[in-house]
Amino acid sequence: MIATLTGKVLLKGLDRAVIDVAGVGYEVFVTTDTLTRLPDSSEDAFLHIYTQVREDAIVLYGFMELEEKEMFLHLTSVSGIGPKLGLAALSGMRVNELCRAIAARDVKLLTSLQGVGKKTAERICVELKDKVGDLAGGDFETVAAGGDAAPGTSSAVADVLSALGNLGYGDPVCRKSLTAVKKRLGDEAFYALSVEELLRECLRSLA
Repeated sequence: MIATLTGKVLLKGLDRAVIDVAGVGYEVFVTTDTLTRLPDSSEDAFLHIYTQVREDAIVLYGFMELEEKEMFLHLTSVSGIGPKLGLAALSGMRVNELCRAIAARDVKLLTSLQGVGKKTAERICVELKDKVGDLAGGDFETVAAGGDAAPGTSSAVADVLSALGNLGYGDPVCRKSLTAVKKRLGDEAFYALSVEELLRECLRSLA
């Protein structure tokens, strides 16, 4: 099994990148955040890899952080969540924010993620509540005990994806606009935006 890849970025797509390792190009499916953080073409990159072996294909999923890979594995262990949905969930919310939502049993927030319905959100909370605390950092116990989650989280990303979809934009176009905004503003400014501000920035990039 391939556990990590180190090589040069050959190209980036909407949901994947091709990494050249010693002359072999590996197609790797990635989250929006990972895609944004990958270096430009011909520069070296390192990714943690999950290798899915199917009857008809071997598919690679890549993550900048080990915690992101671990959360992906937790998510895809839940009935009804495959790798595609796991990546979509991690594209809509950071790992620590997912952990806080799970700890707080915030079904409403989880259903704001693309493709996650109420029953799936409930299964996530039930099956993962006791498994993801080590990925959440110091806030997990506070939220599990009934404390407030930190303000200004990237749940705004999921809300904006939903809003853009309601306006008639396809998912690849929506994610491309988010990637463009994040690259232009930088991580800190991007995640500090409110839903309304982020939506305006995305619409501006789509104009």
